[in-house]
Amino acid sequence: MPQAKMQVWTHIGFGAEALAVLEPIADVSTGPVRSTDEWYAEMGRYDAMIVGATHMTGPVMERIGKQLRVIARTGIGVDRVDLGAATERGIMVVNTPDGPTESTAEHAIALMLNLTKQVAVSDRIVHAGQGYSPYGTLPLGLEAMGATLGLIGLGRIGGRVAQIARVLGFKVLAYDPFVTPVRAEELGVELATSLEQVLTSSEVVSIHCPATAETYRLINTERLALMRPGSYLINVSRGSLIDEAALIEALRTGHLAGAGLDVYDPEPPAADNPLLTLPNTICTSHIGSYTKASVLRMQVMACQQVDQALKGERPTNLVNAEVWGRQRS
Repeated sequence: MPQAKMQVWTHIGFGAEALAVLEPIADVSTGPVRSTDEWYAEMGRYDAMIVGATHMTGPVMERIGKQLRVIARTGIGVDRVDLGAATERGIMVVNTPDGPTESTAEHAIALMLNLTKQVAVSDRIVHAGQGYSPYGTLPLGLEAMGATLGLIGLGRIGGRVAQIARVLGFKVLAYDPFVTPVRAEELGVELATSLEQVLTSSEVVSIHCPATAETYRLINTERLALMRPGSYLINVSRGSLIDEAALIEALRTGHLAGAGLDVYDPEPPAADNPLLTLPNTICTSHIGSYTKASVLRMQVMACQQVDQALKGERPTNLVNAEVWGRQRS
């Protein structure tokens, strides 16, 4: 008698290439996230869940029940998954850290160039039917050649941003206590000895850190004050890394020339958030990795991680490594 397939649920519409990874061992069901008793009862029959922005808290896991063995994230960040609660219940948490690298790095560069070349500002004026701004009234842009880009974090995405920026002519300075001098040399990046050195030395600062207790409000009033007058700030990582009230003040006073943001705290930003109406901001809707190539890559990788876990193999990207050896089976 053939063995029954395992059950995998996701709220994401997966491509055929991704589904093919799981087809031999599992059936994949797709549906919306709900908070009803019926939804939780339905989730109780799944061995794995593949989620995007869904919050997976301890109470959610408890209501889903003991069948759940794996929570997979299509992306890097697992800040919406309670890792302690998952580990306590023997649930493996996996992610796809290599999936969004290229597209997210390109998005950071896109925001950077858009801001420094006054693309959005000029676009708004022309679209409003106001013609061309009189010479000298539009803020002067920044030329990449010879300017300094400061990176806070030099991991996968930060490293790729550094590579692209150097081609554009930026000098790249980075602060990351976990990166070796050898890796920085490979990327052609100067390692800063402190975060403060990056802030005081750069015309553009781009953030590439995970959201942790240590990085919460990493960019606050005091650190924004250290940035060069007329400099720019880019954030495609997580909104919690920036004190938004302090950023708004720095933008309103003109201390910062502009900010390019793809992430906020909370998300989505409230309709009355001043960041959305300030003339010197570009705000996108957390779409850094939202490209055809990146989305498919993350889907395939998430399915590969689930496949490994359900087969009893240690997943390559097991985030809560301490669960291994006492995971649900």
